[in-house]
Amino acid sequence: MIDVHDLVKHYSYHTKREGLKGSFSSFFVRRKSIKKAVDGISFSIDNGEIVGFLGPNGAGKTTTLKMLSGILTPTAGQVHVDGFIPMERKNEFKRRLAVILGNKSQLWPDLPAVDSFRINKHIYDIDTAVYNKRVSELTQMFNVEHVLQTQVRRLSLGERMKMELISSLLHEPDIILLDEPTIGLDLISQKNIREFIQTYNKEKKATIIITSHYTADIEALCKRVIIINEGKCVYDGDINKIDGKMEKYKIIHVKSFHVSREQLCSSIPGLIDIIGETVDYQLTVERTHLPEVIQTLSHLPDILDINIHEYPIEKQIESVFSRSRVIEL
Repeated sequence: MIDVHDLVKHYSYHTKREGLKGSFSSFFVRRKSIKKAVDGISFSIDNGEIVGFLGPNGAGKTTTLKMLSGILTPTAGQVHVDGFIPMERKNEFKRRLAVILGNKSQLWPDLPAVDSFRINKHIYDIDTAVYNKRVSELTQMFNVEHVLQTQVRRLSLGERMKMELISSLLHEPDIILLDEPTIGLDLISQKNIREFIQTYNKEKKATIIITSHYTADIEALCKRVIIINEGKCVYDGDINKIDGKMEKYKIIHVKSFHVSREQLCSSIPGLIDIIGETVDYQLTVERTHLPEVIQTLSHLPDILDINIHEYPIEKQIESVFSRSRVIEL
């Protein structure tokens, strides 16, 4: 469905030294700089996949999504989305695509959301009966029927994001690009949007790319992640095998009445890391030593509680942000 080869996007801009002297000198000598927003990434995504697209701020995630949608033209490289070249912006391609940017609104702020829905109805030439059915189903699913007639600028952030999703999905796109769809939302709204994305993917077999700084979004929706940093792809594969630590390690939270750090360090087999002092500890241990660790902890005096967790996804993601080579699994 999506095929990207050696995709590049560079921006050129001018810089100047600070102060009046710097401003005056820039009239005669302008210093040009190049920003490599995307620097030769390649990947393919199959029909019906939900893929997490991750990276730190400024890594090139949004720029890549904009090139996939045809909003930006690449400096170099090839992009094919469902057989189309996005930058040609053919109507047949645009009918199959939806782009939702968490920090950008496609709704008219001074009009009720339902008026923006009607505009999209005519843009995509949606049959009236089909349009009415979709609006009814989607507004009921998101529980926003009561604010359809409210001006968009008077809606809460969560309500506005739900309306953005509804507006983008009225034409039932096959490809959805989601850039921070749950940014700033409360936990219930985040959960509702994640459930909706899962349902839509299952029913429509849609191909979805999602960027998010909330690891809960990625863990709930994606089996595969692509991580980029400084415009380069540093990982493409299973979310549970990002750097192997999920398979190698376990996290154990220990509450104690009074157990010293030295006592734990000397008695716990397979200990990799320990955080905390006296009362609360977080232990990172080798998974193969887990039975021995539990047995050792259960025999120590003053242990109040023991909780075992998987190695956190966010820690695995952080560990690859600085990598400059692709990891193949």
